[in-house]
Amino acid sequence: MSSSSATEFPFTSADFQTIVGIVYERSGIVLNTHKRDMTYSRLSRRLRVLGLRSFRDYCALLKGREGDREVGFLIDAITTNLTKFFREAHHFDFLREQILTPAAQRRNGERPHIRLWSAGCSSGEEPYSIAMVAAALQRETMADWDLRVLATDLDTNVLKRARAGIYSRASLESVPPTMRETFFDRRPEDRSSSQVRRNIQDLVSIRQLNLLTTWPFHGKFDAIFCRNVMIYFDAETKTALIERFHAQLKEGGWLFVGHSESLLDHQTRFKLCGRTVYRKIGQ
Repeated sequence: MSSSSATEFPFTSADFQTIVGIVYERSGIVLNTHKRDMTYSRLSRRLRVLGLRSFRDYCALLKGREGDREVGFLIDAITTNLTKFFREAHHFDFLREQILTPAAQRRNGERPHIRLWSAGCSSGEEPYSIAMVAAALQRETMADWDLRVLATDLDTNVLKRARAGIYSRASLESVPPTMRETFFDRRPEDRSSSQVRRNIQDLVSIRQLNLLTTWPFHGKFDAIFCRNVMIYFDAETKTALIERFHAQLKEGGWLFVGHSESLLDHQTRFKLCGRTVYRKIGQ
C-alpha cells in the first residue's frame, strides 16, 4: 500500500483481520492477504461517505448497533462484479442444444416445466442471456413451455441494475446482432443505452440471496449457473455448496461453473459432460 493512501486512513493488520473475519462469516468469501490493498481502496470510499477517520473506527461501527446494516455495504464494496452478456459463450450453446432443445421436443401431451437458476447473477447479464437463448429457441420451434429463470445475488447494488435492465451500447457488443435487435429497445431519453424488453424481463425473477443461508425455495432446477463464484470460497464452503446444488437439481440436472473452477473432487456427485459443464449423478 502506498504511503499516500496509508496516511488518509490508518489501516492496521488487526483492522484487516477484523474485516476478513466479518466478510467470511457473513458471505463465505475469503479475503487473502494479497487482497489487502484492494480492500483499503474499495472501503476508503465508504469511510469518506461516513465521515470516519480510520479503519479502527469503521471496525467499531461494524461491531456496534448499526453493524448489521453496515455489513451489507461492506459486502457490496468487496464483491467483484465482472460480467458480460454471453460470457463463456459455449455454455449458452450447450444450454440451447443439450438442455432446451430436447426439453422442447419432449411433448408427450404435457407442457415442459423448465426452471433455471443464475446463482451470482451480478447486474443481470447472465440471466438475461439465458432468457434470450430460451426466447429465441421458442420463436424458432414454437415450443410451448413453462420456463422461468431465477436470478440471485448478495450485492444489492448490482441487483438494482439487473432489475432496471438498462445497459450501455458497449456492453451489448457481445450480444448476437439478431438478439440485440429482437430483445432490446434503444432508450429515447439516452440513445447511448438500451433496455431489455419486457418479454425477456418477465422470464427472470430477481432476488437477493446469500448462498450460505437458507434458500427460500423448494422446487428443483433443470440447470444451475454458478460461474466464477466458488473461487472466492474456501474448500469446506465450496464442498457444502456443491452438495446443496446437487440436492437442488432435478435428476440428471446440469451445473455450469466458471472457466477456472472444477468439480473433479466431486466425481461421485457430478460427471463432466462439457467444458465446465457437469451433470448430476444419482438422486
